[in-house]
Amino acid sequence: MFNLESLVRDNIKRLRPYSSARKEFSGEAEVFLDANENSFGSPLEQVYNRYPDPLQSRIKEKVAWINDISPSEIFIGNGSDEAIDLLFRIFCRPQIDNVVICPPTYGMYEVSAEINDVEIRRANLTEDFQPDLKRIRDTIDRNTKLIFICSPNNPTGNLMNRETVLELAKSFDGIVVVDEAYIHFSDERSLIDERNTFPNLVVLQTFSKAWGLAGLRVGLAFANRDVIEFFNKVKPPYNVCEAAQKLILDALDNESQVRVNVAAIIDERFGLINSLDEFSFVQKIYPTDANFILVRTDDANRIYEFLLDRKIVVRNRNNVELCEGCLRITVGTPDENVGLLNALNEYEKSIVY
Repeated sequence: MFNLESLVRDNIKRLRPYSSARKEFSGEAEVFLDANENSFGSPLEQVYNRYPDPLQSRIKEKVAWINDISPSEIFIGNGSDEAIDLLFRIFCRPQIDNVVICPPTYGMYEVSAEINDVEIRRANLTEDFQPDLKRIRDTIDRNTKLIFICSPNNPTGNLMNRETVLELAKSFDGIVVVDEAYIHFSDERSLIDERNTFPNLVVLQTFSKAWGLAGLRVGLAFANRDVIEFFNKVKPPYNVCEAAQKLILDALDNESQVRVNVAAIIDERFGLINSLDEFSFVQKIYPTDANFILVRTDDANRIYEFLLDRKIVVRNRNNVELCEGCLRITVGTPDENVGLLNALNEYEKSIVY
């Protein structure tokens, strides 16, 4: 049975979090002389001399309203990468515990494990890029604390079977992390709704993809409030800057534009898939529910270099397990996609078999 208290590292349970000036004070005030800020301001026209809200309360209220959940079930971080790192720091004892990833998948899970000195165990996806429950269960032991599932998966683009993921959460005593960075490009509903049915489920999302705000570096974690309390206990006091918070709040007031942009990207995705399928060097185009396409070619390295010479950058995944010969292509604007297709048409004409 899942037991949060037994899963959290003892030093984290004992931790007395840093108490910032802005966290100690709540309410209305006109004169702030508590945080040793520069009261005379800064060289910028915007007012950034005050520390930001350490718990991003206004953002959480808006995100909670959009997702019909409680603000206490939301963590806001410096990108999803901060949430990933915190999961290791909260639950994994260095050189003792281990985590499971399912390659091919997002590379930061492994990087964070190495930074935190935590063993990585691999349970490769099946040939159709789905989680292999038996392989995962054969990989875990009593020191396995986290299992990472990316859905839609990066770099393959496909959704993971919902029932498989929930069965994993049901049968595993540790934390199942579902990374939904690309979920808004899919028709599948988020697993956020399952957070209370499965108290060991943590769902990651981001403002970088569908919201188009990658430069702000703001990510989210959704979980039951007991788990979120540990995130807030361990995070730095002011982990999301004031400028990012203001811009995220502005974006949240314009959710309709996000839906318009996502619909346009999906339309471009269909058109790009149809066009790519006509090239002779394309061997397979994998199903995708993301804003990118994984394409198996007969010579990924050569195509990648050819495109670079024309100042077009795609992602070469040729050296990634199960993705040999593959390029990952982000769906661009209509003009960018036309430029890509024109370059690939030029490449095809240049091929000498």
